[in-house]
Amino acid sequence: MENAIFLAVIVSLDTYLAAAAYRNSGIRIPVLSAAVINLISGAVLWLSLSFSGFLSQYVSAGLFHVLSTVILTFIGAMTIFKSLVRILTGKLSERGEFSLKMGKSPIVLKLYLDDTAADFDNSKVLSPGEAVIFALASSLDSAAVGISCGFTDISAFTVVFLAVIFGFGAIIAGGITGKLAIVKNHDYSWVGGLLLIIFALLVNR
Repeated sequence: MENAIFLAVIVSLDTYLAAAAYRNSGIRIPVLSAAVINLISGAVLWLSLSFSGFLSQYVSAGLFHVLSTVILTFIGAMTIFKSLVRILTGKLSERGEFSLKMGKSPIVLKLYLDDTAADFDNSKVLSPGEAVIFALASSLDSAAVGISCGFTDISAFTVVFLAVIFGFGAIIAGGITGKLAIVKNHDYSWVGGLLLIIFALLVNR
């Protein structure tokens, strides 16, 4: 049960950070858009957990654990790197030493550097369609965590249920705390990367 809770927290952490960034930028996430984000994240997690169970029938436990540890550690490290890039570009932009124009850049790059880029029409409201793009672009962690859970006793239903519940809570919490000084203009996505690495070590110990 502890692993299931930890996994759900990892998946919902990015949702919380994104919701806080949206609140900080004055962008509202309606209930329907919040539901879209969490349902897609939950669906990706469910599919990856199911695929993990399928793989575990054909891959030895030792090899599976090595591969899942490597994958999770790599994605965790890339998440930490992404956070450092965001922090650096933010600092340089504040000092006028760097100007980034992403008008025609791929959406993946936009979301890599700025969670709020999913508000394509600058309406200050995340529509359900925009929520779909955002959820799909940010579901890599969910997929990686789910696939890593082969040969474990983690219940897919429990994890997905908790992830959806925690996801809604994360959006609410992000909307409340997005204007706090400790959150405003800071990037904490590195925490999610660190938790992924810790989870990789815990689930495969």
